[in-house]
Amino acid sequence: MNSKSWLAAICAVLVTLTVGCGADRESDAGTEPFKITLTTAQVGDVPAADNEVETAIEKYTNTQLEIQWIPNAAYDDKINVMLAANEMPMMLRVKYVPMTISAIQSDLFWEVGPLLKDYKNLSAQSRKYYDNIAVDGKIYGIPLFRDMARSAIIYRKDWLDSLGLQPPTTLEEWYIVLKAMALNDPDGNGKKDTYGMVLDKKYNDGSAASTTRLAVSMGAPNKWGVDANGRFTPEFVSPQYVDVLKLLRRLYEEKLINDDFAVLDESEAEKLYDSGRVGMRIAVAQNAKSMQDRLIKSVPTGRFDVMPPTGPQGPRAAGELGNNGFFVFSKSAVRSEAELRRILAFIDSMLDEPMSTLQMRGLEGKHYASLGDGTLEIQNFNLFQREVKPYRDSLFNIEGYHVAPLKDTPLGEKGRQIPKDNLTNMVSNPALTLTSQTNTERGKELEQMIADAQTRYIMGIIDDAGWEAEVDKWRMAGGDRMSKEYEEAYKSMTKRGE
Repeated sequence: MNSKSWLAAICAVLVTLTVGCGADRESDAGTEPFKITLTTAQVGDVPAADNEVETAIEKYTNTQLEIQWIPNAAYDDKINVMLAANEMPMMLRVKYVPMTISAIQSDLFWEVGPLLKDYKNLSAQSRKYYDNIAVDGKIYGIPLFRDMARSAIIYRKDWLDSLGLQPPTTLEEWYIVLKAMALNDPDGNGKKDTYGMVLDKKYNDGSAASTTRLAVSMGAPNKWGVDANGRFTPEFVSPQYVDVLKLLRRLYEEKLINDDFAVLDESEAEKLYDSGRVGMRIAVAQNAKSMQDRLIKSVPTGRFDVMPPTGPQGPRAAGELGNNGFFVFSKSAVRSEAELRRILAFIDSMLDEPMSTLQMRGLEGKHYASLGDGTLEIQNFNLFQREVKPYRDSLFNIEGYHVAPLKDTPLGEKGRQIPKDNLTNMVSNPALTLTSQTNTERGKELEQMIADAQTRYIMGIIDDAGWEAEVDKWRMAGGDRMSKEYEEAYKSMTKRGE
């Protein structure tokens, strides 16, 4: 089916499309398009006005979309201004950060949790997606759904084979493998020009921190631990996390990792992997295929493989947000529950099969082709990236839900499967949606304090006693108070759930 006939098919669907379901929802067929204003982050170039993809979305959903695309570099500042002034579109994409939480608690946005049951696609998704954006136990938005346990170990299988080694599952094995990759000429060029692993300056930053992912695989908590008595402790005081820091310190001291890690940009680290100089990476499972595609341009015989993060207890993955931000609905712009329901119906319909396929594969005959075996194949990747990706990354879709699979390489299929398997051994962050006034006011400062101390420890600037002193400073600067506030919030949440 070509793009024109595809659009015609969408038009035909409109005669039966409804904006909702249940007693409170009415058919939208035959009515004027419903105007929706929304603000989101720019992905690539801003799509051309009246492009085929946006036109297809509007026809299927009977909407008129007014999308404000804001460049990523300016997005957070722009959103903070909007929140402070309470001047917002109907749909605003936000992050789960203190500024957003404070705005939600100030009653600027509609609560949507009780309405989700009325929408077949939204109610079909795991409750965990919504729990991860809850504020005081209530749901005020719809997430941009993403895998919740994406972490994996990506490694040069050809290097391990040549060295006679297996992927590591203990920290001592990590040391042995990384040392061999750095010193034993795994690429066979007769030079000592390889690393087992390189770190960039964000190695310990946020939910994707390499330190967290590795420590969790070894048995550590994910960001925060909570015991049977409801007592909260930060990950970096756990023995497993400290052991990871000691491993990195040892690797740095022996020049087995890059000495510029504290200032190295992620893009520069990527180039080292792409050029075939680095053997191991703690990353997102789906990255394995793209890393392989880039590697063979420099090293045609190079081979990456991927495995779940695995330690002495077996596979164990750090849970993440499960979203790429979420949309909230301003009470000043969405004037009634009826309007809110029309917006939720639009979102729900974006998860229907035609819209899921459009967002994730594009238009048949232009961006993708059907292969006849139930799989699809992207025909023009660059065109897809330019015309479709902005909508895929900014609207509502889930890989594997109402969309046929792409034909893929074995490595690509493995990379997609690992996040699904990780759900069975995922370790969640128990403080993810808990409220702490100290975290709201000083969370970033406290995070930076301990992150800097980790870097100084790895570089040998401070010793074990110095590290303990830095942890004590963190406690006195507000860390202990934040722990207590999490304990109180956890206790309140537990009581609400009884």
